Amino acid sequence: MNSYYSCTRYNSYSKKRKFVHEEIEQEQTLKSCIVRRNSKSSSSIQSYSSYQRQKHTKQKSRTHHSYRKWSYSDYDSSAGGDKLVLVSYNVLGVENASRHPDLYYNVPLKYLNWDHRKLAIYKELAQYDPSIVCFQEVDRFNDLHDALKQDGFEGILKARTGDAQDGCAIFWKHKRFKLMHEESIEFQSFGLRNNVAQFCVLKMNDDGLNSDRQMSNPTTLLVGNIHVLFNPNRGDIKLGQVRLFLERAHILSKKWGGIPIVLAGDFNSVPQSAVYQYISSAKLHILEHDRKRVSQKMPLYHTCYTKSPFRWRDEEVKLATGNEKATCLQHNLNLRSAYVGVPGNVTLRDNMGEPLTTSCHSKFMGTVDYIWHTEQLVPVRVLETISGNALDKMGGLPSKNWGSDHVALACEFAFANREA
Repeated sequence: MNSYYSCTRYNSYSKKRKFVHEEIEQEQTLKSCIVRRNSKSSSSIQSYSSYQRQKHTKQKSRTHHSYRKWSYSDYDSSAGGDKLVLVSYNVLGVENASRHPDLYYNVPLKYLNWDHRKLAIYKELAQYDPSIVCFQEVDRFNDLHDALKQDGFEGILKARTGDAQDGCAIFWKHKRFKLMHEESIEFQSFGLRNNVAQFCVLKMNDDGLNSDRQMSNPTTLLVGNIHVLFNPNRGDIKLGQVRLFLERAHILSKKWGGIPIVLAGDFNSVPQSAVYQYISSAKLHILEHDRKRVSQKMPLYHTCYTKSPFRWRDEEVKLATGNEKATCLQHNLNLRSAYVGVPGNVTLRDNMGEPLTTSCHSKFMGTVDYIWHTEQLVPVRVLETISGNALDKMGGLPSKNWGSDHVALACEFAFANREA
């Protein structure tokens, strides 16, 4: 929801719209159903595993166009080993949606209603069969927890500090994983606003779902989840939040024996930005960048200067780097983007391999959500996003079949070969 960066093409289109176009039916939407349960709550949600069963039984009879397909890497699936599907999803906080009606003026009110959106989210998740889900902008945690619990998930919430109503939540299939450790970061403690991040150390259980029987030690991994500050003018705070997030992930991984890391979330930064460069290359000279544009596309001229054209105040440098005398940011993780690691549809990816769109409303259409991982994890497949043309025809998100103004990211990971 929190992405106001300009998008000329989408803005010019939106200004011409006075009515909402009829939405395109999508193959991934399961047949509509009336959810009933013999209880006092009429709004209870049917177990989404039942939607998955319906998907398989009705698959052959469907003729709608599919808007989201899996793209596969060249990983040899016959090699065996444990695999897991991780989904990252900014579900659009109910309070945030109500406070910013200008972002959704093309969206019918019935599609903004949480009762509609949560059902759409559950139906969507059912198709991906995730083992782990990282949510952002969660302000209805009990609704998510109650529904996912029926399908074998456990989850934890880390609420934002201050007056904010939303937070981050991680869910995992309890038959597949045991929670070994959890902790969080309150960025307010570091003078970096009210955003939060959370971590879970998950250990795979010895059951039929986990196939690798030759490893001497059960597979364990670290999952991190973050929602970075939106404000595009406060690049110092954005960088500071990401810096602490990556530092803590590195420390926790080492503490647990160098375990694999997967980091998901809404980073409120586009792929061509300095924030993205910092995460992907592990290094950033902050004085080479405009503090007010570090999360946006970098200008082509920024490398032409022998001296920095930008001025950062000492307190801004300290927020970004942790030290007012240090102007170079570095981290110790060799992170890779899951989507970059899997060749995909050229009409849905940029020249780096990232999705062209992970968020869409009346003031923005672009990519701010990512799944990052260390080299011990190998992307087997990723779920392609939705084309700009399809989003234009919908009039933006949320819509009839998509429950948020963000698009869920999904990746199936395999564990790289290790010595027994």
